[in-house]
Amino acid sequence: MPDRKGELAGNLAKVEERIAAACAAAGRERGEVTLIVVTKTYPASDVRLLSGLGVRHVAENRDQDAAPKAAACSDLPLSWHFVGQLQTNKVRSVVGYADVVQSVDRPKLVTALSREAVRAGREVGCLIQVALDAGEGGRGERGGVAPGGIEELAGLIAGAPGLRLDGLMTVAPLTGEYAGRQRAAFERLMDLSTDLRRAHPAANMVSAGMSADLEDAVAAGATHVRIGTAVLGVRARLG
Repeated sequence: MPDRKGELAGNLAKVEERIAAACAAAGRERGEVTLIVVTKTYPASDVRLLSGLGVRHVAENRDQDAAPKAAACSDLPLSWHFVGQLQTNKVRSVVGYADVVQSVDRPKLVTALSREAVRAGREVGCLIQVALDAGEGGRGERGGVAPGGIEELAGLIAGAPGLRLDGLMTVAPLTGEYAGRQRAAFERLMDLSTDLRRAHPAANMVSAGMSADLEDAVAAGATHVRIGTAVLGVRARLG
């Protein structure tokens, strides 16, 4: 365990340096960018070590992994973000621990989240996942709504009991006009965020960028970056 703590501390320091350098290059303050560590596939023991090292935001993408992990770490001062494609039959469980759901991409999901948030007496932050590889009115390969669907979803979330519209999220697309053009993709997301904030000024969170492209996300204006591999390492194949 001491070796793992040292490994995580070293990786966190390197990521911190990258974020700070990217902020400096973009003329931004370091405090403008929040680090979310994506702990998927890693054990609760790693989450505990990360918390002890000052991490305050963690993310998961599968409820069957996240729910027991969040329960095991419920005593820690953490904000939990759900970032995976979310089926409505998992919503009740996810609302039990997630402070923010970053992958809201359809009206049916808004309805389910609202119902369960009210039932649990919680307020859940919501990001609209934007699919920059989606055709108009369609969905992306990895979930998300086409840019043309943002306005409708934003209105539904903003008017839904128990939910709070926090902003937008995207994953750099693998296909379409933005494939291999992360900076351009993130700049497009920022333009969409500007449009969203005209009607919903408080929805100013922009979640973009992962281990390989966090600099592009910071340069474009992202407020949150989701980093997994660069902090936790490449997980060895099981079995």
